[in-house]
Amino acid sequence: MTDKDNEKHPSQYATSMGEDFLLFIESLKEFDDYRLPQRAYHIVRLAIRDLILPPGKTILEREMAEVLQMSRTPVREALVRLETEGMVRLIPRRGFIVEPIEREDLKEIYEIVETLDGLAVSLATAKVGEVELDKLESLIVQQEEALEQKDLKKWAALDDQFHHLIIDYADNKRLRTVIDSHSDQLYRARLFTINHRPIPLRSIVEHKAIISCMKAKDSNAAGILMESHRNRARNEILTAVEKIDSNTK
Repeated sequence: MTDKDNEKHPSQYATSMGEDFLLFIESLKEFDDYRLPQRAYHIVRLAIRDLILPPGKTILEREMAEVLQMSRTPVREALVRLETEGMVRLIPRRGFIVEPIEREDLKEIYEIVETLDGLAVSLATAKVGEVELDKLESLIVQQEEALEQKDLKKWAALDDQFHHLIIDYADNKRLRTVIDSHSDQLYRARLFTINHRPIPLRSIVEHKAIISCMKAKDSNAAGILMESHRNRARNEILTAVEKIDSNTK
């Protein structure tokens, strides 16, 4: 038997990290032409963001390199970058571990994002026209359909798109950079707690109210509503995280 015969197929490593991970990789064709460190970074980042690699999961460079079919150097580069962003943590002799979702971390992030999202919608209100507002309203319709189908994960993805679209319409690169630095952590927390929170009907009502203010060109009211919307969501998520933590102890 040759050394080649002893080599593991990537799917065997994917099994140790979760069957869903291999399918997830295969679905991300948009990164195929990226440089290897960038490709590894985006794949692992999105897998953590979407809970394919859940909080507390150990990531070994060797296994990840085999699954991604690249050397360990770009994988380590990607993991080090993710560590600086607070997504993973290096544990000596154990590899990298996906950071847990901590209540205090989320509280601090939401304190920042609430204000910045309020600023974003205020800026966007002065700039949007009918086309942009129609896109936002279309997302709300799709959110309502997702709730009717009891597809909370789809609802969460659409919710993320709604907020990101408003940030796009604010057209402020520095504001986007700051918000983007926290968006993955917030999305991960929303998915993590989604089955432990009330059905998000109020969120849709609040989205509609925000758009009404944007249509009326009332930047101040839109900003206040957005901050209130984010604050309510924060309280629900923090309560859910606390409940999950107490149930696992």
